[in-house]
Amino acid sequence: MEDPYIWMENLSDERVLRLIDEENRRFRDFIGNLGDELFPEVWEYSSLPALQGAKLTEKGVIAMYKERDRQVIRWLGGDTIIDSKELERELNDEVLLQGFTADKRGRFLAYSFSIGGADEGITRIVNLETGEILEELRPSVWDVTFLENGYYFSRFYRHGETPDGVKAPAVRLFFKDENGERMVFGEGLGSGYFLSLGKSTDGKTAMLTVTFGWNRADIYTGPIDAPELWKKVYSAEVPAEAVDVISGKLYVLTREGKGLGKVIAIDGKSVTEVIPEGEFPLEWAVITGNKILAGRLVHANHRLEVYSVDGEKLDEVTFDLPGSVHPLDTDGKRALLRYESFTVPYRLYEFEGELKLVEKQEVEGNFRVGEDFAVSKDGTRIHYFHVKGEKDDRKVWVFGYGGFNISLTPRFFPQVIPFIKRGGSFAVANLRGGSEYGEEWHRAGMREKKQNVFDDFVAVLSKLKGEGYKVAAWGRSNGGLLVSATLTQRPDVMDAALIGYPVIDMLRFHKLYIGSVWVPEYGNPDDPDDREFLLKYSPYHNVKPKKYPPTLIYTGLYDDRVHPAHALKFFMKMKEAGAPVYLRVETKSGHMGASPETRARELADLLAFVVKSLG
Repeated sequence: MEDPYIWMENLSDERVLRLIDEENRRFRDFIGNLGDELFPEVWEYSSLPALQGAKLTEKGVIAMYKERDRQVIRWLGGDTIIDSKELERELNDEVLLQGFTADKRGRFLAYSFSIGGADEGITRIVNLETGEILEELRPSVWDVTFLENGYYFSRFYRHGETPDGVKAPAVRLFFKDENGERMVFGEGLGSGYFLSLGKSTDGKTAMLTVTFGWNRADIYTGPIDAPELWKKVYSAEVPAEAVDVISGKLYVLTREGKGLGKVIAIDGKSVTEVIPEGEFPLEWAVITGNKILAGRLVHANHRLEVYSVDGEKLDEVTFDLPGSVHPLDTDGKRALLRYESFTVPYRLYEFEGELKLVEKQEVEGNFRVGEDFAVSKDGTRIHYFHVKGEKDDRKVWVFGYGGFNISLTPRFFPQVIPFIKRGGSFAVANLRGGSEYGEEWHRAGMREKKQNVFDDFVAVLSKLKGEGYKVAAWGRSNGGLLVSATLTQRPDVMDAALIGYPVIDMLRFHKLYIGSVWVPEYGNPDDPDDREFLLKYSPYHNVKPKKYPPTLIYTGLYDDRVHPAHALKFFMKMKEAGAPVYLRVETKSGHMGASPETRARELADLLAFVVKSLG
């Protein structure tokens, strides 16, 4: 099939750079000074401290925060270890911290950062006592797991091939010590496979999960310091993850059965069901103080459940607001949990037999978090949250995703608070393709069933339109696919569209950057059967002249996960069809985000676009 804009996949083509320059100016003309006027307010909420991670060590807790104009890694309540502003001065560029880990004894820290929000960056290993940089790994690696005499790490190959000759993208596990690095796992694994290494809380057992896409899992265990002895102990055609090894038993959270999640214990050849499937999905589990602490998702809202290691339910904890709760770390005695909601950037809780609040950050104001259901084309009920303030001017900004087994649970969006304070409201739609109602819910929104996701979104948008709301539809990444597909199919259900860092050309996504790893989720464009259903909804191939609402397509030049050409090519097709379409390209932003100020300016511009488009 002929692609008139294939030349836009070359981001150094002068025509592409000229277009970006012209369209950034045209977008600025459209929103006028509104983005600049809204920026101080968005910056105020963006600047609220947000906890991004925490790690328990024998010397105390190390935590990572996003603060006003920087990100920091510091001892909880104590000294700063890493400051992104200092890194920016060192490198003379914008820096985004991606994550960190530390060894149990609090001797070493591994942290990763990138320039301009790219996925590919740098990982540094630091001696926490002296501050000395011991190692610098490029490109960045993940899953750093410290042993006494070295550490494991996963390297994701984006270019070229792996040491065993497999073409990128592919992942391999390495061990590094004073004798250098050696590959210890992953030989022969192709594109679409991912590795995740964990260590039992007693530090003795490796728990390695090999997943294919977002759909199946194999779990290997063995002595942490002898990878040659690791053996496959569990395999499933559904997502699964190792929880811990206690007294020789491997505890696994698996989606086997109806796909709602259960905990099993594996002891040699014997498998025992510990926590059975319930009515709602079990999203995560950790073992701490001889108890299993688990997060259950009830209509996209987390509650905590406490069980004995034999599966007896001991307690249940709910929160004052619908929210998201995830474990950050556990050392076998206690666990650290992070809570977030629409008006709560974060709360840090500690669980040691009971839940205790450590610190929090909340937004003052009179907000209401409502919930409702819309009915999709095939009769499926679709849950959504609807957040309102003191007044309701019947304008709603709706966020959706619907894919990759990711659930959209309540979280803090800095640009939404100023919108609500101006009489707007905010909705989050829980569509098929996510994990809000288990693995069957995920599978009902992938591959040839992807159309269900768009129908679900149409149902939510239509219901809100029917209640007299003007609707702005918003999605990012796979959510950008959601909004662009809904836009080309049913432009009548929205009054504005915001499409961020999107996947849009469904016949070429697998040829751009790391796109081939999404084949298990979307299907393979080179397979004639898959190509047929992909072509039916591929937004890039379904733009026809019709009445479109104001549309903003935005991306970042540093996005090395979803190629910016998806956004650029779709923009050209929409412009050709006479649509009122605008393009915003951030030159210092990647898929993972950007520095705090760059990110806040982008959010202020999104808010300006919504305010201007909805009137």
